[in-house]
Amino acid sequence: MIGTRSRASELPEPETNHEKLALKAFKKVGLHDDEDVKFMLKGSKLKKVKSGTWKKNRWLKLQEDGLSIWCESRNKAPTSTLIHQHLEKADKNNDNKISFKEVKNLLMMINLKVDDDYIDSLFQRCDKSKTNKLEEQEIEEFCNLLMQRPELEEIFQRYLGKEQWLTVGEMENFLKEQKEMVTKEICLSIMQKYGLNDNAKQNQLLTQDGFMMYLLSPDGDVFNSSHDQVFQDMTQPLSHYFISTSHNTYLMEDQLGGPSSTEAYIRALLRGCRCVELDCWEGPNGEPIIYHGYTLTSKILFKDVITTIRDYAFTVSLYPVILSLENHCGVEQQIVMAQHLKEILGDMLVTAPIDGKVPNELPSPEKLKRKILIKGKKLQSCGPTSDQLEETADEYEEENVKNEKKSKKKLTSELSDLVIYCQSTHFHSFDQTWSRQTAHETSSFAETKAKKLIAENGSTFIIHNTLQLSKVYPLGSRVDSSNFNPQEMWNGGCQLVALNFQKPGMEMDLNKGKFRQNGRSGYILKPSFMRDRSIQFDPSRPVPGSGLNRKQLTINIITAQQLPKVNKDKKNSIVDPLVRVEVYGVPDDNATQKTSHIENNGFNPVWNEVLRFTISVPELALIRFVVEDYDATTSNDFIGQFTLPFTSVKEGYRHIHLLSRDAAPLSPATLFVRLKIKNV
Repeated sequence: MIGTRSRASELPEPETNHEKLALKAFKKVGLHDDEDVKFMLKGSKLKKVKSGTWKKNRWLKLQEDGLSIWCESRNKAPTSTLIHQHLEKADKNNDNKISFKEVKNLLMMINLKVDDDYIDSLFQRCDKSKTNKLEEQEIEEFCNLLMQRPELEEIFQRYLGKEQWLTVGEMENFLKEQKEMVTKEICLSIMQKYGLNDNAKQNQLLTQDGFMMYLLSPDGDVFNSSHDQVFQDMTQPLSHYFISTSHNTYLMEDQLGGPSSTEAYIRALLRGCRCVELDCWEGPNGEPIIYHGYTLTSKILFKDVITTIRDYAFTVSLYPVILSLENHCGVEQQIVMAQHLKEILGDMLVTAPIDGKVPNELPSPEKLKRKILIKGKKLQSCGPTSDQLEETADEYEEENVKNEKKSKKKLTSELSDLVIYCQSTHFHSFDQTWSRQTAHETSSFAETKAKKLIAENGSTFIIHNTLQLSKVYPLGSRVDSSNFNPQEMWNGGCQLVALNFQKPGMEMDLNKGKFRQNGRSGYILKPSFMRDRSIQFDPSRPVPGSGLNRKQLTINIITAQQLPKVNKDKKNSIVDPLVRVEVYGVPDDNATQKTSHIENNGFNPVWNEVLRFTISVPELALIRFVVEDYDATTSNDFIGQFTLPFTSVKEGYRHIHLLSRDAAPLSPATLFVRLKIKNV
């Protein structure tokens, strides 16, 4: 496939830490400026040696993502390295030749069932030697014919003038249709970046191969690449942001008997999580431990977790990390906890208000860069109240932990003094809270309580959340670590929507999709109508004309490319793909539409089907593209997905690079679509 990226690496976020750090370093620590990396990005001619005397020149180039290698054959259009891997597998007798039977096996490997007559015609067309086997350049020609992208060629031809390449003016016309910023300088930059021919570059032209490379690149992606950087105002109070939050962060699996590990904190932090949870209990030898109390989950040392957080807190994002403490320790081990926090975190730990006084509003993420905040109970200057003397387990009570004999445990000043901006406070009612509402108080809500408040008092809850932080967490009955739909909580302006990061699924897809924007910083600025206390915005009943800008989203699902097999154990299994598009937002905007299914073609299915959605509150909406294997008798099998905020969607012809269930890239699997957005 022209310009297709090989599967040089599949990085589940964040399965392999050294690969995560390498990718992060490549993108964010200036390795683009490294001379060796520059050389690899520019590309070089290498000699491929297979066996015997078979040697061929290949042009290889490192892609901008730092993970993928682009391969071009000499004097031929570039082809996918992945297909070459399949060719080698199909060549059963290792004679560097492919018979018609081996070609059919090859097609089965790449998830394509094609009419025998059509394949035979391609085979005979390429068999120039008339040996009934394809060899060397014949194989290359067969692959190029098989992997043509007629839909991309058609778009290219549409914008051509008299010649067989795009001029600057013709490229400008295409970019205008794409709703891109258009200048001569931008067009020349594209031609230099994606030109595969030095002569074309010098003459300020773009060939068809270069055009296809452009469409498959991040510049042709459905996600606005400028949102891969921090682009939002980061100087507003913390309460004005949605904050990526993990529930029971220490757990690797379920809530009852699974392992606890510092690795779980590493994974969460490397995904941009900015609020992690620590359930602290009395441990042996005077050392506090972390685990899910009253269960069989394994235990880890508190100090090891704090050390891990110190080491990874600001690897992906420089913005503040909140440690949500659930303190079940006695006096002695609370003092040990406070000592570990101060000694291990050092200057990272916020131990006093920034300006030396209690603020009227929370400080901004910008002011708190590279800082760690403690969320927990706090003693009042007049002495502890009954609420503060309780074992700090509000969350456990609300999670319906049964048969727990609660004991009164005194909160120590050593630990209390470390709580500056996130004081855990029990929520009673909006009337009672508003009479004494202060910015540094934070309330926690079980998912059912939060849903009820949003349904009955949505606008009031949103106003409450303009000043204070609210945390929402899954019910304790979710022992399998399943998650609730976070969109419902974001609709209520809740900042700390805590999810089980270890559990893949739609809910985590939404979370990852939402926090993909703004440079994966873990902080997303709320819409203006959720930050202004004078605006009465109710997500259950959004009123047209009250500052809301309704949109119509039209999506033409055109094609897909190289979808993976769902059942690799079945040799003859070929997927029957369909595409489902889901919109998540305020209740009025929630919608799902799907295409028909294409039988026996996961390699290059064609739909050309149009789906339309009306979105009343685009600032809150997420768009999820899902590809499934259709099954008439049982539920469809998941193939891949990609989720992004509506506000990060790019119009025009776009590729959607699919992700697996655990967020690993499914490269080179893509959807090719055309998107249009208009006001309604």
